[in-house]
Amino acid sequence: MNDLKTKLDNVRAKVAEASRNAGRAGEVVRLLAVSKLQPESKIRRLFAAGQLDFGENYVQEGLQKQQQLADLAICWHFIGPLQSNKSREVAEHFSWVQSVDREKLLRRLSAQRPKSLPPLNICLQVNIDNEPQKAGADAADIPGLARLALSLPGLRLRGLMAIPAVTKDGQTDEQSLARVAELFNSLRAGGMALDTLSLGMSADLETAIKAGSTMVRIGTDLFGPRQ
Repeated sequence: MNDLKTKLDNVRAKVAEASRNAGRAGEVVRLLAVSKLQPESKIRRLFAAGQLDFGENYVQEGLQKQQQLADLAICWHFIGPLQSNKSREVAEHFSWVQSVDREKLLRRLSAQRPKSLPPLNICLQVNIDNEPQKAGADAADIPGLARLALSLPGLRLRGLMAIPAVTKDGQTDEQSLARVAELFNSLRAGGMALDTLSLGMSADLETAIKAGSTMVRIGTDLFGPRQ
């Protein structure tokens, strides 16, 4: 427990420092613990240390962990590429989906979200650099997808998620981060009540917060190496 709590405290301190340096000390940057390939025991211990939001990349792994940890009030985020034939399981068992990138998926999640549950929180994933190996919609398609998401029952559009390109020296491209933030801000300026810009991981936390991220996705810095 002490080791995981220390890691959590260190990451929170890093987020707070990055927020201060970006002139955003009064804003809350939400911390999402990326728990893919991590054992149930570590998730349980990190929850006991005060972490509430956990992100899974694989549907079956996420569902298994939800069963194992059903006694805990965890907020589960699905953050991996989502195939249409898995959408029902995600709609029924997750609170957030951060990787929505096409109309068909929006319509399926809307139709499959149980009416007994609160609306499913949605982030549209944008492939800001048009990288063929990455999931995500083209930036030009995001406004139309956002309007559709706002019109569908059972969904609550929260914002955007992205995994920007990495430069030759291994750093996240700050211009890519800025373009995602610009797209997010343009949607808000157009009247959309969005509150979530999911940007940044362990390696680029500071630059993502400087660009305007409101949620950072952290794995190894919290859990240690994956199994």
